[in-house]
Amino acid sequence: MAVKIKLKRLGKIRQPHYRIVVADSRTRRDGRAIEEIGLYHPTYNPSKIEVDSERAQYWLSVGAQPTEPVLAILKLTGDWQKHKGLPAPAPLLQPATKEDKRASFDVFAKSLEGDDAKGEAITPKAKKADKKADEAEAASTESTEA
Repeated sequence: MAVKIKLKRLGKIRQPHYRIVVADSRTRRDGRAIEEIGLYHPTYNPSKIEVDSERAQYWLSVGAQPTEPVLAILKLTGDWQKHKGLPAPAPLLQPATKEDKRASFDVFAKSLEGDDAKGEAITPKAKKADKKADEAEAASTESTEA
């Protein structure tokens, strides 16, 4: 029996999320799985990836073959390098917390305090005289046509 580590798709039509599963290679994509070893949520920013490293190492050691997308995920988490005996990759980025975002916003706001920016529009407003001239021109063309 050939065993594969593959993605099982869940979620709505345009909101996919996946489970990383170990399954018989003959089963369909969303079919019965032997074991679930992780999660992958590509729509989050940054993508959420969770892999049970111990179970992934076990299945790789007994000969389970990862599909191409799962291989890319395992390379990101470092499980593939650990299995092959290669050096580990750089750690994954962690999402910024609200406190971090607020602190960076405060620094940016303080840097703008010295500027003369008053929240004015960048493009100039259309003048009322231009609007009246356009209306008068349109009215004159209508009267000459009749």
